[in-house]
Amino acid sequence: MDDKPAPGAPLQGIRVLDFTRALSGPFCTAILGDLGAEVIKVERPDGGDESRHWGPKQGGEGGYFMLLNRNKKSVVLDLKSAAGRAAIHRLVASCHVVIENFRPGVAGRLGIDHAALSAIRPDLIYLSISGFGQSGPEAQRPAYDIISQAMSGLMSFNGSAGSPPTRVGESIGDVSTGLYAVIGILSGLLERQRTGHGRYMEVAMVDSLVSMMVTALADTVYGGNTPRRVGSRNPISTPSDCFPTADSHIVMAAANQPMFARLMAAIGRPELADDSRFSTDHARTENEPALRAILTAWTTARTTRDVVDCLQSASVPVAPVKTLPEVLANPHFAARGVLRSVHHPTAGEVTVLQHPLHLGEENRPVTPPPSLGQHTAEVLASVPDTATPNPGPPD
Repeated sequence: MDDKPAPGAPLQGIRVLDFTRALSGPFCTAILGDLGAEVIKVERPDGGDESRHWGPKQGGEGGYFMLLNRNKKSVVLDLKSAAGRAAIHRLVASCHVVIENFRPGVAGRLGIDHAALSAIRPDLIYLSISGFGQSGPEAQRPAYDIISQAMSGLMSFNGSAGSPPTRVGESIGDVSTGLYAVIGILSGLLERQRTGHGRYMEVAMVDSLVSMMVTALADTVYGGNTPRRVGSRNPISTPSDCFPTADSHIVMAAANQPMFARLMAAIGRPELADDSRFSTDHARTENEPALRAILTAWTTARTTRDVVDCLQSASVPVAPVKTLPEVLANPHFAARGVLRSVHHPTAGEVTVLQHPLHLGEENRPVTPPPSLGQHTAEVLASVPDTATPNPGPPD
């Protein structure tokens, strides 16, 4: 029998016990499932993951949940009961990874923290996700994405000059944390393959956001500045901004002098490439209002298509600002397989996200998001009645 993993399934044979809900944790475990891991999602008896009930819905199933919970099995257990905890202790002996996003201390009170579960499986990779981390003065503070964006400083410089602080439109605090969690899990699995040892790790939403603020941190740490709200403009490179056209908006960027010279030639003002106000990126940033006025006068006199065609011909980075329905209708994204349709037992054909990492094997199988408790009997039947300490790494 050939036990070589199938192409496109690098985590085949890895079993993940998933105690997460809402967004950051499920985003992480969905990726692990995309990579071939068997993800066992443990849900409460009283409705399961709360995102199941968030709208909009199709066939009674929440669309938010649908996008995030492909390639998973749902097991319903009451973790506050002795029977529920006993079932978890049976399950963890066959699992390689545990992920939870309870508030710090809750997993311990439920008897499913790292100390309890690693006593059953010493080579366990265990990861905790939280808003502010497992330690520090803010550790017990509850967090949703908007809280993490505010407390990380991100909201303070997001938005237009004169506007109030603005949340980034997508839940970037949750998503970035989920991505860092995937990195942690993969590194832990690689280390265990080399050493045979498990590892406990944790990641916080606020930490994740701060780590991604490279431009703002450079301005603060090395420039001694407090980042300001400047809209879509790059605060340290000019021009790099959103501009109105006669019928919508475009973005453009010219980050070096040859590119800027091509931009000026394209708009019919080649002499401005040698203007002392614009002759370096720093000078352009210092004189951004004057340059913006020149560029805006040019863009607003033309349609978006005309601006994009002109600047693309000049090899200046430019793009129209697309709406999400326009993006979904773009043949490029259909060709890339960004979204896929799968059949759900109650909602019919539903749309799920496709993992953006292409592994050289297209049309990887995707299982639909599970109904609540769909796999409880199947999963529990796959493990013995009693947990076996130290089962060792997988073959």
